[in-house]
Amino acid sequence: MRRADRLFQIIQILRRSSRPITATEISVELEVSVRTIYRDVADLIGQRVPIRGEAGLGYVLGDAFDMPPLMLTPDEIEAAVLGAQWVAGRGDPVLARAALDLIAKITAVVPERLRPLLIDPAIGTPPGPTQTADGIDVAQVRQAIREARKIRLGYCDVRGDRSERTVWPVIVGYFDQARILAAWCELRQEFRHFRTDRIVDAQFLEERHGVRPALLRARWKRGLTGARMPAATQQPEAVPVG
Repeated sequence: MRRADRLFQIIQILRRSSRPITATEISVELEVSVRTIYRDVADLIGQRVPIRGEAGLGYVLGDAFDMPPLMLTPDEIEAAVLGAQWVAGRGDPVLARAALDLIAKITAVVPERLRPLLIDPAIGTPPGPTQTADGIDVAQVRQAIREARKIRLGYCDVRGDRSERTVWPVIVGYFDQARILAAWCELRQEFRHFRTDRIVDAQFLEERHGVRPALLRARWKRGLTGARMPAATQQPEAVPVG
């Protein structure tokens, strides 16, 4: 790898991480010595790239750093194409259109030599399977998740039994055969998973549940591991379906 490419990759590694990254971790990914990483980071700092941290503790890239977001490598372009193909075939209608728009926008701005990777890609996903229609507007669900708003659901379980639930939406899972809404259920007082094709009606409420979306997702993930929650959080150990 050329040194210029290595410096660019160091910036990319720091850019995609939400925590400090040690020189050892960077050296393993780039297959060079730790000493080389120390020297490269020092050179980047000397070029006024806002890297903070020190040897042994880890480095972070400052928020002030500005780099054109579409300086993409061929591998990055193929990753974007593959992800967009999957979403276009399996996402809800709004996300499916957004995936196609994303590829069109990238195609319009990448250098000419890279456009064949988008126009005639060498990778692909199989056609998405036929899914049962959602009983809820998944785009509105995603908006409710971002705004921390409650949703009132009418839901039929696998036996056809109907129940009414008020939930705090956490995340939408996209699977080959169905979409799943993970949510904190006020009725059951625990996290539950609802197939969107079994939701028979939905009311998007103005009421907010008062928990930051990232914190609610962290509690849900912790529930998936079976770890016990502190009593003050009122979160469950088990994560049943429905």
